[in-house]
Amino acid sequence: MPVISKRGKNAIPSPIRFLTPYASAAEARGVKVHYMNIGQPDIDTPAEAMDRVRNTDMRILKYTPSAGIDSYREKLVDYYRRFEIEVTKEDILVTTGASEAISLVLNSCLDTGDEVIVPEPFYANYLGYAHATGVKIKPIPTFIENSFALPDIANFEPLIGPKTKAVFLCNPNNPTGGIYGRKDLEALGQLVKKHDLYLIVDEVYREFCYGEDFYSVLRLAGLEKHTVVIDSISKRFSACGARIGSIVSQNKDLVKACLTFAQLRLSAPGFGQLLGEATLDLPPVYLEGIRDEYDLRRRTLINRLQKMPGVLCYLPKGAFYAFARLPVSDTGKFCQWMLESFTYHNETVMLAPGAGFYATKGRGLDEVRIAYILNTGDIEKAMDCLEAGLRGFVEVFKR
Repeated sequence: MPVISKRGKNAIPSPIRFLTPYASAAEARGVKVHYMNIGQPDIDTPAEAMDRVRNTDMRILKYTPSAGIDSYREKLVDYYRRFEIEVTKEDILVTTGASEAISLVLNSCLDTGDEVIVPEPFYANYLGYAHATGVKIKPIPTFIENSFALPDIANFEPLIGPKTKAVFLCNPNNPTGGIYGRKDLEALGQLVKKHDLYLIVDEVYREFCYGEDFYSVLRLAGLEKHTVVIDSISKRFSACGARIGSIVSQNKDLVKACLTFAQLRLSAPGFGQLLGEATLDLPPVYLEGIRDEYDLRRRTLINRLQKMPGVLCYLPKGAFYAFARLPVSDTGKFCQWMLESFTYHNETVMLAPGAGFYATKGRGLDEVRIAYILNTGDIEKAMDCLEAGLRGFVEVFKR
């Protein structure tokens, strides 16, 4: 009998989705599940963008150019200019979501066995894509006690070796909700320039900053050959299913290499690009309203968490996630128990166990990521479930 590859056997499961069968089973029993494990907004996709797709008069859904539809890339140039990012259409490659962008960038920037430094906790799928591309993640630890602030640049130096080729950030950060400001990025810029590294930054959540300005790595002067941004319309326009992302870099050789890989998959989704282009016709006030809504949800969630006995959390400054420490020793076990064995008024909540956001074994076992992508009423109900669940779990298992 043929056997699967070592790569397949050792594939890393998603810590965000692995509890889905338990949630489905709970729903089959008639339990209401509040999904706060995944960044799927409950806000409507803009009607204008949906109408653009519905009302298209195309007769054949053709392949699009591998780099993306020209008119969409041209509008993206104008969009990035809002953030004082000056790029051209040729600096932009449209991808099948940020997920494909990560894969293309890792394949184009690093060889098998090369290393990339990533502050942990980090977006869990980075680990999966690193495994798939044969790249090794070298984590640099951050800690909940200081809101997962970026470590001093001096702490990066000991991690840099002959195989190190890049530093990879998410800004604003998923899963912590932290923001790396201009001073942090300038210091990292000097580091990558000194060691001739890439600085890869996932900026998917740039629109969601609360009380602090966003600063793009693409604004760093003199680092045009080093910096590359990963982007997506999924979160800011509540269009996760469109599967439209982008790679943005002024490093022509890098963009060319990414395009070569992109040609193998032929093109990004055509309807998705039509929707993406339509979102860029929306006035800036649209996203201001969305940000205000997430800010309200953020404050609602944190207010509840900070009142729960034994829970440690902080006020995140960006994205739409909170990372919290719970008074349990194994949040994987706790989150599964919440779906299998617990209800509060016939409701429960699904969270993402924290260990899956770390590369360092043993870290994050008592932490969870909570996505505040529900309306405030549902957040309140979900937190009622969490608070009651923590009391019940501690009583049943005595930690």
